[in-house]
Amino acid sequence: EEILNDFRENRRDRAEFWINMGGRLIYIRYFAVRDKAEKYVGCLEVTQDITDIKKIEAEKRLL
Repeated sequence: EEILNDFRENRRDRAEFWINMGGRLIYIRYFAVRDKAEKYVGCLEVTQDITDIKKIEAEKRLL
């Protein structure tokens, strides 16, 4: 709710964070959608399971 209020009040246009869901690492991003007059009209949510990406990064560090 805080993120949406920030979007409505034009305090920010994006928010992102990670959550651990059932042992999977989920990357979540929210983007404010605005019209041509910069009026807030909605929100776009993008989620991505990055568990395998993080595992590969960890393996590369060991090399």
